[in-house]
Amino acid sequence: MPQLTFLQAISAAQQEEMRRDSRVFLMGEDVRCNMFGVTTGYIEEFGLERVRDTPISEASLTGVAAGAAMVGMRPILDYTLGAFMYLAVDQLFSIVAKSRYLYGGQTSVPAVFRANMIYGNSMAAQHSDRPYSFFMGMPGLKIVIPSNAYDAKGLLKSAIRDDDPVLFFEDTSLWSAKSEIPQTEYLLPLGKGKVVRDGSDVTVVAIGAMVGLAQTAARTLEAEGISVEIVDPRSLAPLDRDLILGSVKKTGRVVVVDVSFETCSAASEIAAIVADEGFWDLRGPVIRVTVPPTHIPFSPVMERPLYPTAEKVIGAIRKAMG
Repeated sequence: MPQLTFLQAISAAQQEEMRRDSRVFLMGEDVRCNMFGVTTGYIEEFGLERVRDTPISEASLTGVAAGAAMVGMRPILDYTLGAFMYLAVDQLFSIVAKSRYLYGGQTSVPAVFRANMIYGNSMAAQHSDRPYSFFMGMPGLKIVIPSNAYDAKGLLKSAIRDDDPVLFFEDTSLWSAKSEIPQTEYLLPLGKGKVVRDGSDVTVVAIGAMVGLAQTAARTLEAEGISVEIVDPRSLAPLDRDLILGSVKKTGRVVVVDVSFETCSAASEIAAIVADEGFWDLRGPVIRVTVPPTHIPFSPVMERPLYPTAEKVIGAIRKAMG
């Protein structure tokens, strides 16, 4: 099978779905200039009507995407940066998330909202956020965070075909990572996680790029006789609770690794679910490896220590083991 980078997998997923369904179109700031390399050849193949540059007005372009979806189109909106989504929160929360409910199922918003998360690169406080946890509290939004190129392609294709709005978060630290991609079509269901590594002593629930850190930690600890099971949720809404709780029942110990801020994070929600529904299977407290509640500084020396590392995950696992 050929190997594709994460970005090439995103590009291939969009291209295949645009070929398959004439209702699918791409819109966003600077998508025509192919800023990140995901729209190579798009204008030549699909024309300017289906590859649309937008003004720098996130609220407006989100409203346009929502309206187009309501009348039968299937837009893919590229926000460029996840932090830019804050400017569109009114549209995302009041219109996109609620329309199916408000209109009693008479309409839906089958749109995909892609958001890149660039952090650890001196982007400073306004551009370094990882905002997926912020959106988890709003019903009506599906939230996807792939951890590799293979999953990115299969999940994005499913998201484009889904009849509900999907927020698709991409960790840019994974953009150059490669996976083997089948030449035949495949889809991955939204809301279904995956056990990345089987283990018996401790469950590590790792989100997005944190899966790689967990794998590094697991290999290190294997030499110490600690068997680590790694669970990749892939989707945060809906969340594969049964998969996580099944792993907890097996191991009795849980570490959650999440690159968002600790307070009200995805890790916090997963920890609460485990405490509520898996309490009697636990042999110790749920441990979170997250980012402290502070704004991200510009200084690399100050920024880098804030994020989870393999060493921090190893320390958390050892703590969980007692």
